Amino acid sequence: MSEWKRYVIEIGMGIDQHGQDPTKAAIKAIKDAITRVCAVGLLELFELDLKEDVKVEVLIGVPYSQRVDIEKIKEAIPLPCEKVVKSIEGGLKGPGIALKEFGDKTNEILVAIAFVIIYVRRGKG
Repeated sequence: MSEWKRYVIEIGMGIDQHGQDPTKAAIKAIKDAITRVCAVGLLELFELDLKEDVKVEVLIGVPYSQRVDIEKIKEAIPLPCEKVVKSIEGGLKGPGIALKEFGDKTNEILVAIAFVIIYVRRGKG
């Protein structure tokens, strides 16, 4: 019987200063978290099929969470595995400067926080 075990937990932050796009802030947060992970053991310690034996779960806290494009978030995860993404209202928004040349609709800066967990399936049988 196989069982999922946590292998990596990492947290990242992403900011969209112009455009007020929660998806862009969320993708930056995921990439921030991923840049601190070197999961060398996934291939060197375990005999894993990345598609079958690895799963990534992401929890994103961001303003306007209902506007997050979950499929774009999944594309930002560079592993060919199962990807589970949940976006919740959170993060932070604060005052910035609105420049219509950059596509700003308001003067808000959006901050997203991403909680990334990588699981491996152990005990195939």
